[in-house]
Amino acid sequence: MTEFSVWAPDATRVRLRLAGDTDHEMHTAADGWWQVDVPDAGPDYSFLLNDDETPLPDPRSPWQPAGVHGPSRRYDHAAYAWSDSAWTGRQLPGSILYELHIGTFTPEGTFDAAIDRLDHLVSLGVDLIELLPINAFNGEHNWGYDGVCWYAPHEPYGGPDGLKRFVDAAHARGLGVILDVVYNHFGPSGAYAPQFGPYLAEQSNSWGRSVNLDGPHSDEVRRYIIDSVLMWLRDYHVDGLRLDAVHALPDTRAIPLLEELAIEVESLSTHLGRPLSLIAESDLNDPRLITPREAGGFGLHAQWNDDAHHALHTLLTGERQGYYGDFGSLETLSDVLTGGFFHAGTWSSFRNRHHGRPLDSRVPGHRLVAYLQNHDQIGNRATGDRISASLSPSLLRVGATLLLTAPFTPMLFMGEEWAASTPWQFFTSHPEPELATAVRNGRRREFASHGWPEGDVPDPQDPETFVRSRLDWAELDKPEHASMLSFYQRLIALRRSTSDLSDPRMHEVSVQHGDQFLVMRRGDTLVVANFAGRGQGVSLPGVARRVLLATGEGVTVMRDRIQLPAETAAIVAL
Repeated sequence: MTEFSVWAPDATRVRLRLAGDTDHEMHTAADGWWQVDVPDAGPDYSFLLNDDETPLPDPRSPWQPAGVHGPSRRYDHAAYAWSDSAWTGRQLPGSILYELHIGTFTPEGTFDAAIDRLDHLVSLGVDLIELLPINAFNGEHNWGYDGVCWYAPHEPYGGPDGLKRFVDAAHARGLGVILDVVYNHFGPSGAYAPQFGPYLAEQSNSWGRSVNLDGPHSDEVRRYIIDSVLMWLRDYHVDGLRLDAVHALPDTRAIPLLEELAIEVESLSTHLGRPLSLIAESDLNDPRLITPREAGGFGLHAQWNDDAHHALHTLLTGERQGYYGDFGSLETLSDVLTGGFFHAGTWSSFRNRHHGRPLDSRVPGHRLVAYLQNHDQIGNRATGDRISASLSPSLLRVGATLLLTAPFTPMLFMGEEWAASTPWQFFTSHPEPELATAVRNGRRREFASHGWPEGDVPDPQDPETFVRSRLDWAELDKPEHASMLSFYQRLIALRRSTSDLSDPRMHEVSVQHGDQFLVMRRGDTLVVANFAGRGQGVSLPGVARRVLLATGEGVTVMRDRIQLPAETAAIVAL
């Protein structure tokens, strides 16, 4: 016998449809659930609500081989033969993350093709791979944030077995895997779960209606999310989750969903005997997210830190538009390196109000994920241009040096390590003409308001926009890209071998700066950066013993003074 169940609290009738249009009446169980046992059931199934004859996929479908509009398929997690029994996990503290998008990481755009590039990541020195969302969405390619099946890996990427093969292969190479997951909204096409029950709230966020986390029937909605989280960690053996835009999860309950997730994940981690990480994306600069539960916080392990990105990006590029307006000075970067947040109860000109709250000085820096580039900060530019398109190689190296020697958890975006010339643009493949037109026009209007001519903004629906965004691995054969990769490898190896450079104690970091230069002290190690287009001498807070790494030629040390060529950084041992 095979048991089928579905939550549909407001339905008066629910039927199970199997292959051959064979229907089975389901009976009510507890708390709005419907259930039926069927002998000799085939793999594919769907549900019919009330007297509607439209078959709908299971909101908890583990597999959608025919796409998000097709029937669900049963999947036996126990049938996969894992080979990672010796895997003990990878903790977030001390790790380096690498964000990648399966669809554009390789020409094939599949989990299996990505496996062939894992050795590159090992040689680079990263510890954790962060996959952009891989749950099922409508269409062939997409960033992944339009997902509608929160339990099913996207079939064109390789489906459930493909994801398991990828995780298994990563673990065999000592690499952990983190999934980016989206629980703050459903995508615009194929979102059938709200037809079964009150999954959505009345209020909306930037992407559509918010999820019902605190209204009537919200217990089951929260369980829907929690069970999805536990499934990825337990059944797919992933090592952590990045929770997208948690500020768009309205929740007034005494125990917020995020804290509930932390509790359940800690329990699962204890049972599995390996570390499991929850990383939040939030624009609130609210320390409660990463404050331990016993200290009154939510107990998440880390959060993305846009302030670190903005401080570095504006200083390197000179850009000041939009939310970059408050950044761009050495003082700002100094505040971030020593305090984590820049907006910590300070005035935000972009928001036209005060923003954020200070971090406790005892909070370790590894709870903040920092980056020079990520999918948002590249892909949400009008043309999807990387900073390598506008910065000199020398300034790119200076930025990388500061990122990888700061007291945070550093993250790279795919191709950053060789200064990839390919853009990463906003691309979609919505089959519905009306939706495709709305996305296309909305993107153009958005950037037209910032002064971009419509013709300069790539059409998200044009297949070439997607093709342009694929990494060009042949670039590694070119001297300028190979040289950048070699630098990243040496920098990461130095971070790993020098305990000062991975020390997460922000209150132990001291920074001094002057005319376009900055000196960051990390224990007995100094990081000195010259942002100027001219060489200059910089006084050091101690006598230098040797230069551990320099971003360019011509660095000289004279006891307590260093001479740096233009746009150069050096790491010095005292």
